[in-house]
Amino acid sequence: MIRLSKETFHRFQIRLGELGVSDRGRLHYVKWVRYYLDFEAKYGSGVPKAEILPQFLAKLRSKGQSSRLCEQARHAVEVYLAMGAGSDREGAEGMSGETRVVEEPSPEEVEVGGPTDGLSRYGRSPDSGSGSRGEWDQLVKMMGGEIQRRNYSSATLSSYVAWVRRFGQFTRFMPTEKVSDEEARDFLTNLAVEGRVVASTQNQAFNALLFLFRHVLKRDYEMEDRVVRAKTSKYIPTVLTRPEVDAVLRNLKFPYDLIVSMLYGCGLRLSECLELRVGDLDFSEDLVIVHDGKGQKDRSVPLPKKLRPEIESQVRRVEKLLKKDLEHPDFGGAFMPKTMGRRRAEREAKTLPRQWLFPAKGLTLVPDEGTYRRYHNFNQYLSKAIYAAVKKAKISKRVTPHTFRHSFASHLLAANVDLRTIQELLGHADIKTTMIYTHTVKSQTKKERVSPLDL
Repeated sequence: MIRLSKETFHRFQIRLGELGVSDRGRLHYVKWVRYYLDFEAKYGSGVPKAEILPQFLAKLRSKGQSSRLCEQARHAVEVYLAMGAGSDREGAEGMSGETRVVEEPSPEEVEVGGPTDGLSRYGRSPDSGSGSRGEWDQLVKMMGGEIQRRNYSSATLSSYVAWVRRFGQFTRFMPTEKVSDEEARDFLTNLAVEGRVVASTQNQAFNALLFLFRHVLKRDYEMEDRVVRAKTSKYIPTVLTRPEVDAVLRNLKFPYDLIVSMLYGCGLRLSECLELRVGDLDFSEDLVIVHDGKGQKDRSVPLPKKLRPEIESQVRRVEKLLKKDLEHPDFGGAFMPKTMGRRRAEREAKTLPRQWLFPAKGLTLVPDEGTYRRYHNFNQYLSKAIYAAVKKAKISKRVTPHTFRHSFASHLLAANVDLRTIQELLGHADIKTTMIYTHTVKSQTKKERVSPLDL
């Protein structure tokens, strides 16, 4: 597959960053451009330049690519061509050499945003694009700045930007000064009626547009009673029994068995577990410190005594890996939190306490710096490993990484651990969120009415 030159790759990454494309999304954008260049080299001879992209997109659709992925491919190629780099196909994109770079997921795995099918019921075709796309790109850039200024998580940034892009497509990229809550109402209603999205997805889109109107467009956004909302269903989480947890662990290989043990043993969210650093372990007090959890909150959870020897061995592996990385002339250390000052980040990036507890296998090129950095393990690999282990264990339940956090809470509740204590361990802001686990265990309370004096 044709590669971009290092200079073009560098400029392309900068441009995508200006447009608010996430780090993960940029990998897919590069891949789409490379697919396009291959297509142009094979079928573009004698074809007018303006017709190559439509033919490329038609080819993707014929291969079964979804409409949202075709839209992402279109946007990637248009950004690339707008840079005036359409004839640049030489060299490498900085991803070759002895140091293996983070693997690119297949395009089928990427999630760009909300559904795209059936978005023309209210008179707005998502493919017509009669407005100014550049104006919406600038709007997305402004929104990304507002989100980062408030120190929201990268997941929130990625999802909100994706929904605003989808909203712009729905309005045919109409001038932003003419966008009102009427267009937002039609978009959200369409998601519920024709898109048939679940309530959580529609609420995410609602909040993204709420942020857009209030903090970027500086306009009123009062639509609670005027939008058809997806029906909310009562959710009871899937919980594994202890024998089922053990069966899954037996069928997992390293390091995924240790990661899942941490998910279940500490009740961590997947992102919290993968983002643990060596310095977050307090062996003297047998604690795991979770920094910047959901809602940017910190908390501590007990380190399971059963896991301590394995965790100590893992720290030694990380230490050996760091020594090997330091021999690389362009090694820049681990990726550091964006909230940390630049000088401090540069000073601590190569120290052992700042290394990921579960590091990725390869280094990642950072084009803006010209260095290679180490990232943590990737959730898609863990999810695939869990799926295979559950299948081998012949468990009929739908099991995800989050299932082990549910099992952690339910098993503690079944052991008569105080609900408030479980709330603190899980990091829930509201006790009502924790109370959902009361539906996963048998009640231990007495039903007859008695006086406490008679107990």
